[in-house]
Amino acid sequence: MILAPRTRNLLAWLTVWLTVPSCAWRVAAGFGVDVGFTGQLGELYRGPEFLAYVWVLTIASQAAAFLTFGLVRPWGERVPGWVPGLAGRSIPAGLVVGVAGVGALAVTAVSVVLAFSDSGPLHHPDFPSGTAGTVMALCYAPLLAWGPLVGVLTVAYARRRAHS
Repeated sequence: MILAPRTRNLLAWLTVWLTVPSCAWRVAAGFGVDVGFTGQLGELYRGPEFLAYVWVLTIASQAAAFLTFGLVRPWGERVPGWVPGLAGRSIPAGLVVGVAGVGALAVTAVSVVLAFSDSGPLHHPDFPSGTAGTVMALCYAPLLAWGPLVGVLTVAYARRRAHS
């Protein structure tokens, strides 16, 4: 598969935007918006500890999504000039492909298992249901495409680096 530079860049942006709905939903929950949790989970999913957890998870997922740009930008092939001691050095393609490939598989596996499992946290009776459950599902559904898109960009990166 040969992807044009513009297509690769658009796919990298798409991986970032796919994470935004779930992040927004989580942040809303962190700030106390009633997103449909009831019972013990409703009590657990509020307060300063939950807000801190939400921000750490949101920042981590956005950072991971933005790392996808390393598959389409020069800083994914050479260490940027501002990094002391390593500036300008070539980054081994195998390292990038390995890390990105594992990330793509992990995100895909977690997303698929959580979305399609007949048991697990999404089937807890205190999880959002009805309209709130539908809103949550719509916010998290885009994550099903995140891992496969990173996989496509990883293959394109590997092929590009093999031919350069």
